[in-house]
This record gives sequence, structure tokens and C-alpha cells, in this order.
Amino acid sequence: GKEVVIANAIIAILTIGGQQLFSFFTFNCPCHVGQNLIYGLAFLGVPALILLIVGYALNNQTWRLVMGKRSHFEKVTSSNRLLKCKLVCFVLCSITGRALVAPVTWLAVTLINGSYYICAVSEYVPVYYYGAAPNVTASERSRILATFPCSQLVPPELTRARDEVILLLRYQSQVAGWLLIAVVVITVFLSYCLASCFSPLSFLHFRYWSSYVQNEQELFDEATEQHSRLYAMQHVKKFFGFVPGSENVKEIRIPSLREWQAISGLAFLKRVDEEHYDYSLLHDWALKERANGKYLRIED
Repeated sequence: GKEVVIANAIIAILTIGGQQLFSFFTFNCPCHVGQNLIYGLAFLGVPALILLIVGYALNNQTWRLVMGKRSHFEKVTSSNRLLKCKLVCFVLCSITGRALVAPVTWLAVTLINGSYYICAVSEYVPVYYYGAAPNVTASERSRILATFPCSQLVPPELTRARDEVILLLRYQSQVAGWLLIAVVVITVFLSYCLASCFSPLSFLHFRYWSSYVQNEQELFDEATEQHSRLYAMQHVKKFFGFVPGSENVKEIRIPSLREWQAISGLAFLKRVDEEHYDYSLLHDWALKERANGKYLRIED
């Protein structure tokens, strides 16, 4: 839908901006044998991994999948189990597709930029690209190649060789970046085509279903907000003796010290019976205690 496309575009733009700022302020290749590869790969892979995890965590479908439980009234049959597996696989693919937007954007932009890749693999350039001082040892050659990302550390006689190596590595990095973009675009397009081909709904019916699901979720959220507010209002009224927002409040209740202590502190979700929970300490107090105690009239 349009909302998904807009959300993915915003995520991609924010990732590109973040990558540029990240590179400008934090990236500084060590230009040392053995450290370049670790440093470059860390800047390439670790942010992408973090963005992937964040993408999973921020998707509501992830928590629906994790927290969803089978109904006790549902009969466990082979057909139900197969349908459940299909649904889980479909939802996982959908979640993964959304979660991959930011990390793939990060990797593509980083590869097209080329700085991280150049830092990571500069010391592994094949020998025949190294045009000067052919008689040096392998360790010395690696040490010199590792300094190529830092132009100020390269001897003047190796400037031309350094420029050739940097151009070669930048070419490899940018080609890899564009290939990654092409593979992702083709994969996404084919996935949508296959999903549409195997969908039991026609095009207009699918649009109607998408609109229904969206409207149902919005109405459910509104009802949840209003229902929980009205339910909580009953418990607050029992504790304080009036409904918040009322204009004609004639008396208020003065809670005792023991009651204040009962609703203060930390609490987990508490199970009352097989079907109900206490959502907070105030909720637990309101269900167990009688609202006796001291009342004070407003006129007094």
C-alpha cells in the first residue's frame, strides 16, 4: 500500500542521511595491517545488523507472532498445523522484508561510497597492481598497502600506485553496491508477483480487504483507548471519591496511609483467575478493598 511505500522511503532516506553523518564524524581508517579489515567490516556490518534488529523490534507483527498463543478451544489437527506453519512463514517473510529496508540501504550506500570497503581490503590487493619496489617482503608489502587509504602516510614515489589501487577498490565496491540494489529490486518485484498470483482474492477484493484491516485496527485502537480509560476511571473514582473532569464535585475521599502504600511501588501483571488479570496496584486495590474511610465535602 501507499503507506508502506512512504514508510519504507522515509526509512531509506533517514538511513542514507545517517550513513553520511556517521561516515563524516566517526569513520577514520587506522591504516594498519590486520586492523583495516576488522575496522572496515565493523562499520559495514555492525550498523546493518543493528538496523535489522531494530526493524524487527519496531514491527508490530513481530510481537503478534511472538506473543500469539493457540486458543484452548481450537482443535489441533494436521490441517490446522499446516495452515499455522504457512501463516508463520508468510508473516516472517513480511516482517523480514520490512526489516531489511534500512540495513540493505545502509550496505548499498556504504558500498557505493566505497570508503569502508577500501579500508577493509586495501592490504589484500593482488601483487601485480603494486607497481613499485617489487623486491620487498610480503609483510612489508602488506604494511605499505594497508597505508593506502591514508594518503598522508604513503611515500611520494608510491602515489601513482596508491591512486590506481584506490580506483580499483572503489570500482569493486560501487559495482557490488549496484548489484546489491539490483538483486533486491528484482527479488522484491518477483515476490510481489508471486504473492499476487497465488492470492485467492481478485485485485479489487484485495484492496477492499486491505482497507478493512486498516479500518478495523484504527477502530480497535480507538475502542481500546476509550474502554481502558473508562475502566481505569472507575478505579480512580473509588480511590479519590470523584470522577476526573467532573464539574459538580460535592465531596472527595481522603485515602489512608495504608492505601497509599498499597498502590505505590512496582508491580507485574498479576493473574487473578484463568480469565482475568490485575493490570496495576490500583486495579488490585479497587477489586479487593472497600472504599470506606474519610470523605470531605467540598463546601467544608
